[in-house]
Amino acid sequence: MDINQLLKAGEYVLYEWLKDYQQLKQGIDYLEYKLDREETELKRWVEGDLAGVKLTDKSIVAKLEVGIQQLKKDIDLKKQQLKKLIDLVDTFKGVEHKILRLKYVDGLTLEKIADELNYSYSHIKKKHAELVKLIKFIDEQGII
Repeated sequence: MDINQLLKAGEYVLYEWLKDYQQLKQGIDYLEYKLDREETELKRWVEGDLAGVKLTDKSIVAKLEVGIQQLKKDIDLKKQQLKKLIDLVDTFKGVEHKILRLKYVDGLTLEKIADELNYSYSHIKKKHAELVKLIKFIDEQGII
């Protein structure tokens, strides 16, 4: 089966949803890191070593507060998008989608996936290796 047949068969969906999931997850992780950093800085201005500095409406603190609120909104939006994607993936049929979801979304080991899906460990390991190989090929070739 050549790559065009694979893509026509729908395997590209595996690649797309996994890529989207990873991008959303990384985006959320980064925004949460940034939020923590800005909340720490705000705490310095309110309770810490900068608490005695006179503030105005145009001060750094005002900008921090606005930035924090925007980050919280952005995180909530990305989390909603992530939930919608996971809900969509849950509707997909086929053992390939289940393996990828259980491995990369739920964080299960291949052994636990085999138990969950009632397949042998060697079958799941082989399927996973094929999927990883296909995804890497698609990504390296820039097919999608």
